[in-house]
Amino acid sequence: MEQKIRIALADDERLFRSALRHLLEHTENYEVVFDVGNGVELMENLAAARGDSKFPDIILMDLKMPEMNGVEATKVITKKYPDTNVVALTTHKGKAFILNMLNLGASGYITKDSSPETMLEVIREVASKGFFYSNEVLQIINGDFHNRNKKNSTSEFDANFITKREKEILLLLCQQYRTQEIAEKLFLSERTVEGHRNNLLSKTNSKNVVGLIVFGLQHEIIDVSDLTDPLKD
Repeated sequence: MEQKIRIALADDERLFRSALRHLLEHTENYEVVFDVGNGVELMENLAAARGDSKFPDIILMDLKMPEMNGVEATKVITKKYPDTNVVALTTHKGKAFILNMLNLGASGYITKDSSPETMLEVIREVASKGFFYSNEVLQIINGDFHNRNKKNSTSEFDANFITKREKEILLLLCQQYRTQEIAEKLFLSERTVEGHRNNLLSKTNSKNVVGLIVFGLQHEIIDVSDLTDPLKD
């Protein structure tokens, strides 16, 4: 039997949280390990669950919550629990909110007017590949970085900073290929691919693949079209 994806819910709207829990628990392969109404409760539950079978793989995070909001909670979680993926689930569609969460290392961004099917797709992709951003969100990110580059005539990026092989692996990572798939495409061992991936994370000071996407877009190593229309075999 396939192991269920463990999910924690953080949202101050109790009725919405209850409905969301009902939806997930009546969908195959999901288990809601706990639900809370603010960031402080979330931190307490994470500390209590650390190391046991009830620790979440994914946290669905509202941004506007009392006591500790979702942005502050995400900032703590990405540092303290780097293996847990945070997915923003919010009414906010503004570019500033999206970019802030991405820069903090959030693995996905869902608006509350999305369909249940869309939400489940994001959860599946994040559980499988570590991140997922819709075309709409990626267009916002890409547009922001293009605007920044127009304002700045010079770039700090050194073309020799990342090797040709690292650029190849960066692109494939951003296209959501797994380590095994990258190894097969480039005729490398999985260990070699992991080594290049770790070098990229270190060189770019990125927390995860989302951070690599930010770096790649910011320095025009990749374009949003590379992410939304990967040329799968």
